[in-house]
Amino acid sequence: MQFELPKLNYAYDALEPYIDAKTMEIHHTKHHQGYTDKLNTALAKYPELENMSIEEILQNIKTLAVDEADRTAIQNNGGGYINHKLFWEIMGPEKEVNESLVEKINETFGSIDEFKKLFSDTAAKCFGSGWAWLVSDSDGNLEIYSTPNQDSPLMQGHTPIIGLDVWEHAYYLKYQNKRPDYIENWWNALKVL
Repeated sequence: MQFELPKLNYAYDALEPYIDAKTMEIHHTKHHQGYTDKLNTALAKYPELENMSIEEILQNIKTLAVDEADRTAIQNNGGGYINHKLFWEIMGPEKEVNESLVEKINETFGSIDEFKKLFSDTAAKCFGSGWAWLVSDSDGNLEIYSTPNQDSPLMQGHTPIIGLDVWEHAYYLKYQNKRPDYIENWWNALKVL
């Protein structure tokens, strides 16, 4: 099975002024495409995995019968592939508020504002490259945490709901080293809340 770069449901400039068109284009066509290509290359040696979804692969990454170097490549690039897929899906120029998610966030964190504060703080404190996440655990409870590099919450048995890419490639052209400004403005591009 060959994974393909997902198409965006909006133009590269649709998230302006919060995320600039050039960053969106490079992020999608270069970074996400690179993860996709390298994932396919790493998986090519293992036809026994071709019927597994990327979610199943990452959920079972520690027990797959693959060489260690390939396991690392599959983890890094598989995470990069699926993390970015979600990232594009939860953003958009038009709000499509998920009312049940809003209700669950209010129950768990007290309010959307409190959730945004906790999530933004987690994103800002993520050391180096990584992601901030809102996830659901196996019992349906919501959690906020960060992961390094392209690690996916799927590897911990969690379902990612909202993910914010805090790698510099996600914001550097517009925000340079001002990650907190990027995070604050990103909320305007998030369509589900």
